[in-house]
Amino acid sequence: MIRGTMSIGTVQAFFQYVNQAGEPLTQASFMINTLQSALASAERTFELLDSEEEIPDPQNPKILEQAEGHIVFDHVSFGYEPSRLLMKDISFSVRPGQKIAVVGSTGAGKTTLINLLMRFYEVNGGHILIDGIPSSAMSRKGLRQNFGMVLQDTWLFEGTIAENIAYGKPGASRDEIIAAAKAAQVDYFIRTMPHGYDTIVDSEGSNLSVGQRQLLTIAIVFLCNPPILILDEATSSVDTRTETEINHAMEELMHGRTSFVIAHRLSTIRDADIILFMENGNIIEQGNHQNLLKKKGAYASLYYSQFS
Repeated sequence: MIRGTMSIGTVQAFFQYVNQAGEPLTQASFMINTLQSALASAERTFELLDSEEEIPDPQNPKILEQAEGHIVFDHVSFGYEPSRLLMKDISFSVRPGQKIAVVGSTGAGKTTLINLLMRFYEVNGGHILIDGIPSSAMSRKGLRQNFGMVLQDTWLFEGTIAENIAYGKPGASRDEIIAAAKAAQVDYFIRTMPHGYDTIVDSEGSNLSVGQRQLLTIAIVFLCNPPILILDEATSSVDTRTETEINHAMEELMHGRTSFVIAHRLSTIRDADIILFMENGNIIEQGNHQNLLKKKGAYASLYYSQFS
């Protein structure tokens, strides 16, 4: 072009044609990536559609309006795959109002035991009885309305604090909501918020501390007033003062109710009526704190390792 053998127009046309030739190749590469992503998504979708359906609820389910809290595991066995059982011949009985602690190492089957109680999974053998009624004879909704859960992870939805507390009882009055908050030791901090009970909580509760979210969860359960409680260790990531407040609220919540406590720190369950020590999916020891220490078995070894 400098020598005059090619015009500026010819050079401009050359680069334009190069871009026009390369653009389809670029679009084709993007299309291939999109097709690969779509193929992977389709495989997961059809895997879900082909998965086995839940066992339907009985046509005439037994109704248990307000359970007393008498629970029996009668020779229960369970495995995520029928050919590989995780739990074999699990049996124990709980009287109304008792506190049951479930302890063991990570992966021992503590959460699986609770999932079976709530019928998130179906047992492969034996029966789980609630006040003498097999859980399989009740509808899932009818069974679970007798349970209240306070877990390590808290879930709050975007809305006011009052709406979050009333989640389990939509028709609750403001007086009932406040009474539940007071019982959970959470009323004071709510009143210090900019708009009190009408303060907006975001979907992850990031404008509240971990302890405040946990206390709100306890207030939700107080308002529902269930006869049976499931409590996961709720104080593992809070300071000592907040831990004391949460433990006090949980003690009030457990009073007069059958309670299952998944324990990680054994100091919190020494007063339990029954301690179930699990290992590899099975209960290897059960009894109260003093009796298990006298046995000098797995529970005693774990207890002394924490307080040596």
